[in-house]
Amino acid sequence: MNTVNLEKLKFPIGKFQKPDSITDKDLKIWIEVIQLFPIKIKNLTAKLSVEELNWVYRPEGWSIKQVVHHCADSHMNSFIRFKLALTEDTPTIKPYEEAEWAELADGNSDDISPSIQIIEGVHTRWVLLLKSFGENELKKKFIHPANNKTSCLDEIIGLYAWHCNHHLAHIEQALLHKGQFKK
Repeated sequence: MNTVNLEKLKFPIGKFQKPDSITDKDLKIWIEVIQLFPIKIKNLTAKLSVEELNWVYRPEGWSIKQVVHHCADSHMNSFIRFKLALTEDTPTIKPYEEAEWAELADGNSDDISPSIQIIEGVHTRWVLLLKSFGENELKKKFIHPANNKTSCLDEIIGLYAWHCNHHLAHIEQALLHKGQFKK
């Protein structure tokens, strides 16, 4: 275990790096990542046994099933935050305790199908919304009270494209290590 880089296990694709300037090409790529995420996570998890769903991606990390449930929770929250930013003047969004949510009964369920359904539905609507954006919508903002940071929706599109790939990499990592890590 000493040879395993825990930071690399935690961030297998690295941390999100916001470009200095967000281009139309960046946005197109990011929206495509968000659009393809449901089928990718569904394909990656479709044939997993309960034992495999309980494999973790790093020591003391979440299980595959918790990652799937977390993505449903996180992406629902993000979709709502986008809608708040589009309909209110720089709203302060509501944070949530994602680590605590992951430990609730629904975040620990061996049945990931409801969360896959949520991801499919939310992403269908989210992508429809994102593809309708013009420059005004991309520059809408919200405030996250945990760090009092104001974020533009164009940046958050990139952050959630990264989030999709980040958690797909976690699932792939858990499968690669075949249950060697313990929660």
